Amino acid sequence: MLDLKFIRQNPDIVKKAVKDKLEKTDVDHLLGLDDERRKIITRLDELKRERNIFSDKIAQLKREKKDTTQEINKMREVSDRISQGDNTLKELEMSINQSLLEIPNIPHPSVPVGSSDRDNVEIRNWGKLPEFDFQPRPHWEIGQMLGILDLQRGAKVAGSGFVALAGPGAKLQRSLISLMLDLHIKKQGYKEILAPYLSNRDCMIGTGQLPKLENDMYLCEKDNLFLIPTAEVPLTNWHRDEVLSEEQLPICYTGYTACFRREAGAYGKDTRGTIRVHQFDKVEMVKFVKPETSYDELESLLTNAEEVLQLLKLPYRVRVLCTADLSFSAAKCYDIEAWACGMNTYLEVSSCSNFEAFQARRMNIRFRSTSHKRLEYVHTLNGSGLALPRTLVAIMENYQTRRGSIIVPEALRPYMDGIEEITSR
Repeated sequence: MLDLKFIRQNPDIVKKAVKDKLEKTDVDHLLGLDDERRKIITRLDELKRERNIFSDKIAQLKREKKDTTQEINKMREVSDRISQGDNTLKELEMSINQSLLEIPNIPHPSVPVGSSDRDNVEIRNWGKLPEFDFQPRPHWEIGQMLGILDLQRGAKVAGSGFVALAGPGAKLQRSLISLMLDLHIKKQGYKEILAPYLSNRDCMIGTGQLPKLENDMYLCEKDNLFLIPTAEVPLTNWHRDEVLSEEQLPICYTGYTACFRREAGAYGKDTRGTIRVHQFDKVEMVKFVKPETSYDELESLLTNAEEVLQLLKLPYRVRVLCTADLSFSAAKCYDIEAWACGMNTYLEVSSCSNFEAFQARRMNIRFRSTSHKRLEYVHTLNGSGLALPRTLVAIMENYQTRRGSIIVPEALRPYMDGIEEITSR
């Protein structure tokens, strides 16, 4: 969340962020609550001074063996007013905290202002788009021809929006996960975390999924636990309510999890194949860094995610998201989109974001500077390294053959026990 003092001192900046991100939060309402809170605090301080005066006077009268009934009654009246004021203050602070949770992060100055994803800006592309001497098929046709993608049984088991992989398809996905983790851990220096797939409400609030996206989340109501929408949630909350030392930073974690999203606001979009599903696998990267290095770390994070696609020799483009397409919590975000020739489109396989201190303030993650000894909030970053469904789609479509088989990318063959081609045999 944003610091209340910052909002108070920079209301126009915050209102512009709300407008540019197409949010509907009423900043003036929050400022009005804050103004009322400060007035109550001032009045409570006056009442407490008045109570202290009565207390001193009662003590003096008792020493003089005089009647204290009138002063005691007045002090009780003041104490009752203080108690009422404390209750009002507590309710106000709850309302203020709720309002703070609904104010988005401020976009970085380098983020383009836009009204939709059409205003995202491509900054580079990599690789050559594949050419075929036949009409390339979409992945759902290839997968069903080879018997490795089972949409019907996935839906039979769990309902619409759930898919299943079988045989070499399941092995291909498992190989992708292993390749990504090995790259991030062995070469890029991340520490692997195998995190829970369930998260409590505080953790979901900490990373910014709640309260805004609660309708998109799967809630286990009996235990008030959420199925995680991404490993970002447990990994970023790993140091919740902790004070880190400056020497520990940067801290870099990676982890594989299944991810669960109801996609409540996406009804009817991209429903064919595995493009938009309710359960999917993803390898995530999370960083805790010093504020002054966070944008260099964002570029490094982006490079780490791109390296996966380069190993797989999948063509892709990188776009910086405009304000309207930027997530609620992010200050800046890059999307990496892999080319899928069967669908003739680019598909998002990674988002790499800098949240600055927005998440850390919600989770109370701080570090102590060695130079001035003060406590500061860390900056948090995360990026998909990568999301599996669309990466698998890009492999299936870009590596397809005329006869309907899939050539296994060279980087994956050691994980596939040397299998070079997935056929219908």
